[in-house]
Amino acid sequence: MKKTLSSSIYMLLFMFFPVVIFAQGTVTGTVTETTSKSPIPGANIIIKGTNKGVVTDFDGNFTIEVEKFPATLVIASLGYNTVELSVNAAQSISVTLTEGVALDEVMLIGNRAKPRTILDSPVPIDNIGVDELTSGGQPTIESMLTFKVPSFNAQNQAISDATAHYDPADLRGLGPSRTLVLVNGKRKNQSAQVFLNRTPGKGEVGVDLKSIPTAAIERVEILRDGASAQYGSDAIAGVINMVLKKDAQYSTFTAKSGVTSQGDGFNFATDFNTTFGFGDGGYINLTLGYYNQTFTNRAGTPGVADLPSDARPNEIAWAQNNPDLGMHVGQPDLEKGDVFVNISYPVGENSEFYSFHGYTLRTGRSFAYYRAPYWRRDVADAGFLTAPEDFQGYQPTFEARIKDNIDALGLKMDLGGNWNADASITFGKNSVDYTVNNSVNRNYLADNGWSPRTFKPGGYSLSNVVGNLDFTTLFSEMVSASFGFEYKVEYFDANEGDPLSYYGSGSDSFAGIKPYEAGEWNRNNFAAYGGLDFDISKELLLGVAGRYEDFSDFGDNFSWKVFGRYLLGDKGTIRASYSTGFRAPTLHQRHLTNSQYIIVASSPEPLLQGTLANNNPAIEALGVPNLFAETSKNIAAGLTYKFTNNFYASLDFYQINVDDRVLFSSQIGYKTGAPGNPQNPVEDILDQYGVTAVQFFINAGNTKTSGADFVLNYRNIDMGGNAKLHANLATNFNKTTIDAITTPQALADEGYDIFERIEKGLITSARPKSKVILGLDYEAEKFDIGLYNTMFGEVTITSPNGPEFDQVLTSKTATDLSVRYKFSNSLSLTGIINNIFDVYPDVTEASTGTAQAGSRFVYSSEVQQLGQLGTNFSLGLNFKF
Repeated sequence: MKKTLSSSIYMLLFMFFPVVIFAQGTVTGTVTETTSKSPIPGANIIIKGTNKGVVTDFDGNFTIEVEKFPATLVIASLGYNTVELSVNAAQSISVTLTEGVALDEVMLIGNRAKPRTILDSPVPIDNIGVDELTSGGQPTIESMLTFKVPSFNAQNQAISDATAHYDPADLRGLGPSRTLVLVNGKRKNQSAQVFLNRTPGKGEVGVDLKSIPTAAIERVEILRDGASAQYGSDAIAGVINMVLKKDAQYSTFTAKSGVTSQGDGFNFATDFNTTFGFGDGGYINLTLGYYNQTFTNRAGTPGVADLPSDARPNEIAWAQNNPDLGMHVGQPDLEKGDVFVNISYPVGENSEFYSFHGYTLRTGRSFAYYRAPYWRRDVADAGFLTAPEDFQGYQPTFEARIKDNIDALGLKMDLGGNWNADASITFGKNSVDYTVNNSVNRNYLADNGWSPRTFKPGGYSLSNVVGNLDFTTLFSEMVSASFGFEYKVEYFDANEGDPLSYYGSGSDSFAGIKPYEAGEWNRNNFAAYGGLDFDISKELLLGVAGRYEDFSDFGDNFSWKVFGRYLLGDKGTIRASYSTGFRAPTLHQRHLTNSQYIIVASSPEPLLQGTLANNNPAIEALGVPNLFAETSKNIAAGLTYKFTNNFYASLDFYQINVDDRVLFSSQIGYKTGAPGNPQNPVEDILDQYGVTAVQFFINAGNTKTSGADFVLNYRNIDMGGNAKLHANLATNFNKTTIDAITTPQALADEGYDIFERIEKGLITSARPKSKVILGLDYEAEKFDIGLYNTMFGEVTITSPNGPEFDQVLTSKTATDLSVRYKFSNSLSLTGIINNIFDVYPDVTEASTGTAQAGSRFVYSSEVQQLGQLGTNFSLGLNFKF
């Protein structure tokens, strides 16, 4: 099926390749920077009032065909003020750009038909260049965005199996599943891992952002508005588009190393980016990257307070000698290598063949709960690891091998008469394979007197193939349109573990995937979309968009959007939009079946639980319906105002209602009876199917998220001489409520709560309700200084014992300092201190009754603010040539 699909899409692609283009005149030119006179590669040159444009090459040169003179050329580049030039005939021109705020940069997202800038866009868009991303010293793209974008959140998860290697990320607190991620405007595949542990994003699936190296990125565009009517499933909270580097001006080599103030978490990163020209105007941009980090440990020290009343002498001695009870709570060991390639080659006069490819291999090691000797007396008494009187327990490690790749190729075609087309095919895949070390299989040990210490529990993979055919046109200066088609096939594989990893209860800490849990599943969907923009006048823009999608496994959806924008002269914009959206349940959520050790508040040690697929007979017997699409309603309004070329502000309000949200249920088990002795109809079903306790995915939640984003940006403040100061203030305030939980009748009749308050807390209060970012950048001839403050708002630890035991964690501010010394225009050295004041979250109170396993955790694993690293020091070298 995969082969047939790929062949079909390739045939469709090449049907549209032949193109003949006629032009009335050629304008050539060079774009340079005012102060240094250096060429500016990647600048946009667009014929005003059309959707025709080109970008400058490595040397800042461009060639554009103009069909009708006179014409106005719009020249724009990130971080520079836009210039408009009138041309009356074919000629060669020189253009210089001065630095300014990035309001006039042409965006790739938000509108396909007619290029729009941040200022005249009808929806809020952030545009963040790679220099701004990396200035704060964070190691990976998701952590960079956390400290640069107020509505974006991601933090490392400790003691959470595979989730520790992915770091769930989201926009506006709506969960990882509701943010669409694009690379060069093409859909990025989701990860193979569904998050099952008690962390923000539990039960959801996101994109593996660690698989996109920062060195390959030119800029990140973030559309903060519902966009399912334009881009399809997942774009409920917004869209993140990673724009890859093109014809870069320099080859760049960087190396960076750092360590925390506690002497752990050592990290080293190096990358190389360069561009090769080929043929007549073609380029290949190549990125190579490597990153390595070691674990950190911020475990608590309960010591002998955790001992049972009947503690044995060796257990007492062990607790006295190991007050942290052997725990490792912090970031995992990680090693990662990346290769990314971005290719472009002109075809004819105004068409372009493009292709990009990325491959990432990442290995990591995280730690499970240390199996205290008094937790595992059966292993001690077996005399397998040591003599019973010498038994010290053991700590399993959870090791992951993650591979991610994306491959795309396509052709952008000028069909003449203001018609353009883009035909493309994209393949993406993410896979994870697990290894459990330093463990035992307790059942196998009891039956055979020995056990392996290393297990291969299996793994998962998710892949998709996406074919797109997009058209844009300008019917007149007033009316522009876009429409297109998409066909996608997705594949999800669950790979069986080795037999001893699932023997009995399986390997201790993570049970292997059993034969009946393994399998291969797929689905396909077809989409058609269209949009119209009406420039009623220079000031007033009105638009409408719609998208129809039909999925083979649950049905269809139609989403639509209306929007408007009114320009306040050339300084400001008032904008508003209303849209519907949807999110298709993932193949993971539909088909996942597994057994896993999780942390339960009522137990001091991890317990084994089962997750059953949505179509499992036991789940169907409980009245759980077949999964279907979530739907949303998004209303937003805001304004942007440019006080000067260097100073602007924006304010946006939004409300997002999500209906039939897919939830990962609480445990459903025996309430009054026991296995073999059921006492109610639900227990009858559990007993009939041989299940002790289950969790499942279900469309059951209605939520409402409302909030506001506020941004102030002031650039190029003259500090005398050649020095200048840039200041940025960005804030987000948000609130999420759960309006309804729909419980199947069979469970409701017996008083089961399918989504307990501690699960609700992960949605409503586990992410900060506010974030404020204040950044100051001072640039001088020989050195730059950056000072960045990020305030993470309150979060709440939700207690299973009732609201009176909840704990509100106060706001925390992380302060980062960056100093860069420029030896020359080519060589610089940067020193960074992250979290200068060594700020940590509030210590979790024991009265919350949450799953902190005998105070082994100092800080809650169930909520997120600024992380648990403390102060971090790093030093980096950058060389351009």
